[in-house]
Amino acid sequence: MSSSYDAIIIGSGHNGLTCACYLAKAGHKVLVLERRDTIGGAVCTETMFHSEDYPGGFRMDVGSSAHFMIHQTPVIQDLNLEHYGLKYIEMDPFMSFPVFGENKVIHFYRDIERTCDSIAQVSEKDAKSYKEFIKFWTQINKGVLKTFLVPPTAGNIFSEMAKGQIRDGSMFAKGEQTSGLRKIFASYGQVVNEYFESEAVRTALNWMAAQSGPTPDQAATGDFVGWQAMLHQSGGKRPQGGSGMLTQAMAAMLRAHGGEIISDSPVEKIVISGGRATGVRTTEGKEFNSRVVISNAHVQTTMLKLVGKENLDSSLIHRVEHINVGNGFGMVIRCAVKELPQYTDCPDDAEVHNGLQMLCPNMDYMYRAIGDYQKKFPPENPAVVAMTFSKIDPTLCPENAHTLFAWAQWHPYELQKGLKWDDIREQEAQKIYDVVVDYAPNMKDKLIDWYIQTPLDIERKHGLLKGNVMHVEMSFDQMFMFRPTPEMSDYRTPIKNLYLSSASCHPGGGVFAAAGHNAAHVVMKELKKKKWF
Repeated sequence: MSSSYDAIIIGSGHNGLTCACYLAKAGHKVLVLERRDTIGGAVCTETMFHSEDYPGGFRMDVGSSAHFMIHQTPVIQDLNLEHYGLKYIEMDPFMSFPVFGENKVIHFYRDIERTCDSIAQVSEKDAKSYKEFIKFWTQINKGVLKTFLVPPTAGNIFSEMAKGQIRDGSMFAKGEQTSGLRKIFASYGQVVNEYFESEAVRTALNWMAAQSGPTPDQAATGDFVGWQAMLHQSGGKRPQGGSGMLTQAMAAMLRAHGGEIISDSPVEKIVISGGRATGVRTTEGKEFNSRVVISNAHVQTTMLKLVGKENLDSSLIHRVEHINVGNGFGMVIRCAVKELPQYTDCPDDAEVHNGLQMLCPNMDYMYRAIGDYQKKFPPENPAVVAMTFSKIDPTLCPENAHTLFAWAQWHPYELQKGLKWDDIREQEAQKIYDVVVDYAPNMKDKLIDWYIQTPLDIERKHGLLKGNVMHVEMSFDQMFMFRPTPEMSDYRTPIKNLYLSSASCHPGGGVFAAAGHNAAHVVMKELKKKKWF
């Protein structure tokens, strides 16, 4: 094994592996160093809960589960990941909303007409409005998507939007420019209220939009619900065998192109000499040299710990320290269960288990959960997204059982009144499970075992500070050329030869891989220049 490389990537999360794969494909000598004994970062699946009754155990995601955004990028095709074992299963409908107490369910299929037919059960007017909503935001987001796949300089953003205008036609219909811009800069809650009248439709769309983090009343978040249009373009998918099969395929691709991965090897320090990154040193004292270093770790971890304040300008230290990481995001329980939920409002509907199950009765319920969070308490009644992927992927568990993942949002990392997550984790997990039971009473006493991830657990496992799965808040002042700070928004840092590739960067979190894709193209240009000279 060599100790000198063209590029060293710190962290094997999907953005880091994406960056590594592009560099290796271009012929560069690449090393990935991972602090944990397993690879994949927050896109990782582990086998748990072996027993006499369930000898094969259960394949449990320990990070992200549903894959939406990556299918809007060229990454899977560019890296030929299907050749390396990645097989996606379509989630259709990609989400469903049981209408609590009304014996109805709204399915959101990839096909818009089928979706509108489902919405018409609760409101024919909203079914027509949904078509208008999708048409408007599809046109907007064709241009927005292009900006997600380039470094976010003002010039790049405007040029990509302009290209989209020429290729796809105007973003706005004639005479609607002002009203269209207002929707973009409105809150997503306001956008939903203007389009739809049904409480069920409003709640379903708000709850899906909330998965990016901001609350429904935050300004300039309109496109968080508008992105619903793009889900009808590519749908939602699940890797067969678990979410982590994406990063396993990336690892196989990387190794096939000569790249190396060393797990259980935490980086202690990025080696700086003469204002340049020259390599890294691990906690065991091993040093690896490279032409460039790319950190897939959190931006604050990278700059304040791995680089160190002694190597940074005081003004940059201040800006990095004051990046808005937020106060937690959510928590999740990964359950092995004896059977699938039978939702009271759609007990015989098999399709409800194909995708996300949005368990939030109404907007008042959602705002009460947000209110608890803002007071630094876990929500008394959590809003939940249930996922039962063993229905579409039987490889995840034994024949006589199922998997149930239940994500609940607005769980603060820092708690009031001396509460500590390690003391209350089980009671808060039970609250989440009880929401599933409220919707599907058959799930009472059907729990075999569970793996709990509070915001503190998420931070410990994945290095996601304060448990924010998006790294830093996805508010408008921390997007595009403001993410993570203006001077580092193009994936370069003030330290020469040191780059960023994580979700701390544009365009943000989720299973997207765009940050890794963009960082790789920036680095490849730099390596080409260095080789030439």
